[in-house]
Amino acid sequence: MPDAPYLNVIRSPEELKKVPREKLPGVAAELRRTIVRNVARTGGHLASSLGVVELTIALHYVFDCPEDRIVWDVGHQAYAHKILTGRRDAFPTLRTFGGISGFPRISESPCDAFGTGHSGTSISAALGMAVARDLRKGKNRVVAVIGDGSLSSGLALEGLNQAGHQKRNFIVILNDNEWSISQNVGALSAYLNRIMTGKFYTSFRKRVETLLKSMPHGSFLVRIAKKSEELTKGFIVPGLLFEELGYTYIGPIPGHDLEALIGTLQNLGNIEGPVLVHVVTSKGKGYAPAEANPEIFHGVGEFDPETGKGLGKPSAPSYTDVFSDAIVSLAGENPKVVAITAAMCAGTGLAKFREAFPDRFFDVGIAEAHAVTFAAGLAREGKIPVVAIYSTFLQRAFDQIIHDVCIQKLPVVFAVDRGGIVGADGATHQGLLDLSFLRQIPEMSLMAPRDEAELVRMLRTAVASGRPAAIRYPRGLGTGAAIPSGPETVPWGKGELLAEGKDVLLVGIGSTVVLCLHAAEELRKQGISAAVVDARFVKPLDADLLLPLVRRIGRVLTVEENVLAGGFGSAVMELLEEHEEHPQRFRRIGVRDRFVEHGAPARLREECGLTSGHIVSEALRICHEGKSLLPSILDGIRSRLEKIV
Repeated sequence: MPDAPYLNVIRSPEELKKVPREKLPGVAAELRRTIVRNVARTGGHLASSLGVVELTIALHYVFDCPEDRIVWDVGHQAYAHKILTGRRDAFPTLRTFGGISGFPRISESPCDAFGTGHSGTSISAALGMAVARDLRKGKNRVVAVIGDGSLSSGLALEGLNQAGHQKRNFIVILNDNEWSISQNVGALSAYLNRIMTGKFYTSFRKRVETLLKSMPHGSFLVRIAKKSEELTKGFIVPGLLFEELGYTYIGPIPGHDLEALIGTLQNLGNIEGPVLVHVVTSKGKGYAPAEANPEIFHGVGEFDPETGKGLGKPSAPSYTDVFSDAIVSLAGENPKVVAITAAMCAGTGLAKFREAFPDRFFDVGIAEAHAVTFAAGLAREGKIPVVAIYSTFLQRAFDQIIHDVCIQKLPVVFAVDRGGIVGADGATHQGLLDLSFLRQIPEMSLMAPRDEAELVRMLRTAVASGRPAAIRYPRGLGTGAAIPSGPETVPWGKGELLAEGKDVLLVGIGSTVVLCLHAAEELRKQGISAAVVDARFVKPLDADLLLPLVRRIGRVLTVEENVLAGGFGSAVMELLEEHEEHPQRFRRIGVRDRFVEHGAPARLREECGLTSGHIVSEALRICHEGKSLLPSILDGIRSRLEKIV
């Protein structure tokens, strides 16, 4: 018998519809095996995709994709969707260079209604599609699938409000798994479980309890009533919020019961206007390790599918691990230090801080903009907030960084994790814009460590600075540098000359400094003497160090793992212009005007020209250009002098 008798013949939603309903649990089992087997090899978002297998089957069994639009929020739960929409054979290439994306993508399949990667976008995008449908007098259905954690996103609430006001035929599937990435926090997510703790309900409950106790067998009746309390909460109360917003509320529906799901979705055609279907699922469903540790299995690297254990041992601690230990140490020394994250406690390395200082740790949910303004409020009252957010997600709080932190000169420290090329999560997650968008903000200071020891020093420097400051560091393992044990800092606004040279000046920032050092070694073998500077600061730049070197050497090469537009190299150019310095040659190495797709980081850096080999080639080029032009320049001067004479 074939390994996957159903999936072997399901190449489209139309073929899924041919499977008898009683056989669909077999399809679900095959999907889970396929997802686990492949993600164990490529890494990816596992627990979330396993949790929506039955929901995905039901959606494609009832709706007609791609004519009907299914918009997945975030998209890391769309693996089953990819397999059922013609990408089963390509699924082993998931998140690999040249393979299929880990998120929905318009260019990849007509069944991917909207490209995603960040949370909270589904309702707004799907509403736009529903309005466009009505304007062209179309009849197709539009469905937004959003998790309960994503509802804490301001964008999701804005879309939810507008969609309820529009009164158009529009479906929202609320996937309630009681998790976002870390366990959900925030009033809205907790509403689904706590609404009945309000004054009216608690008063009513006490009266009922008193009445029951006065009856024969009253204690037994009270126990029965308490057992049914959670059932009452789930089936009666959650709909109140959504009904007030203008939705017809249906649910909660058991999210792993295919008959219940399909029957409910089929009946939606009888309802006019916006509908919200509340589906309760279990993250990691069907794979015991993921069910036991859904946070760990939210996003995983390679692992053994039999045991769930990761493969390989790290040779050095990651930058995130080093940050984790450093902020705990700082908080132990300084009671003003508090830590904030946006639903990424484990991902940003704050789990140890949460355990050590629970009263000083705040997870605001998937609400990055709120996290920043919340931090500003804490800073205004004398605290030193450290906001740990991935580079890609910090983009969502750009306005708050400007208005609520920097204009008011409040001492908020931004720990910008995953700066630079991230890898397999692709264009939506690469941290290649932060040097550009942060350095342009007045009052913001911006640092990037070349190794994990510098990260610790920079964190201490930023916390003590009393001003807005950001530290940008990469994903992955450190270099193995010895972590300083004392209260070491870095001199404010000062870079460091790591290697002397006379032919070319290599100026690196962050992780590219190591590349510059390797390149300098290779250049020396080829007779080129290269000076290497670790700028340390993107803002403020160390003019006292850089300007004399530029004057003396004349050939400058800047290297950054960031887009070139407005980045570190641009900052150096602006510094030279400000001081009317005009080097003989000036080149910038970084990411050109493009979005970087998914793949292994090493392969992506090769594609982007961010290797020591590329630095060597460019340095040789500008050195040889200068040498080849010198004879012609001298000949020209000699010719003019001869004419004068």
